Amino acid sequence: MTASIARAMTETATSLGHLRDRIAHAESIARREPGATTLIAVSKTRDAAAIQPLIDAGQRVFGENRVQEAQAKWPALQDVTPGIALHLVGQLQSNKAEDAVRLFDAIHSVDRPSLVAALAKAIDKTGRAPACFLQVDIGDEPQKGGCALADLPALLAKAKVAGLPIAGLMCVPPAGLDAAPYFALTAKLARDHGLTGLSMGMSDDFETAVTLGATHVRVGSALFGPRG
Repeated sequence: MTASIARAMTETATSLGHLRDRIAHAESIARREPGATTLIAVSKTRDAAAIQPLIDAGQRVFGENRVQEAQAKWPALQDVTPGIALHLVGQLQSNKAEDAVRLFDAIHSVDRPSLVAALAKAIDKTGRAPACFLQVDIGDEPQKGGCALADLPALLAKAKVAGLPIAGLMCVPPAGLDAAPYFALTAKLARDHGLTGLSMGMSDDFETAVTLGATHVRVGSALFGPRG
């Protein structure tokens, strides 16, 4: 092992440990159970060489934005290290539903009836049933995806009838604004609908999300550094 590789591995392990400490501190502030929050290391645009040090440091849950990108790099990594869970955290086209169901353990962007139907068909065909988060357009920003708040009850009902394994809700608050009110509203919506999973919080606001009940935080740049 070269000195540069060893140094990179040490830096990655230190970064991961620091991030986990911050999550644990936020859980403690909110008087939540230790370990209540799953850290999803968002590895979109990162190659295997950048991902491997995190795997070596013990990280086992990763997030990707695109099905094709994940297909290209993750099977080989998973062959070497069994037990890695993959989460799709980006938007999903209905025609990619079967590919997503075959590869991912969780899908965080279920936001429309056509996708519910496509996922249900794919689950029936493949026998795999990834956990599904319904994405809500919490900041009224249609370009980000997510169902309108008024449409959530109907989408949830369709997902239940279709037999999707519903894990909870996902949101992406507006950039540049205080995320706390949006996280709080998402948490209230989840409670109102009897859902326990909350996928919310990214590199800039994950601690706030944890204090407001996030069960999954999606962190990329705080682990990997800014994209080049």
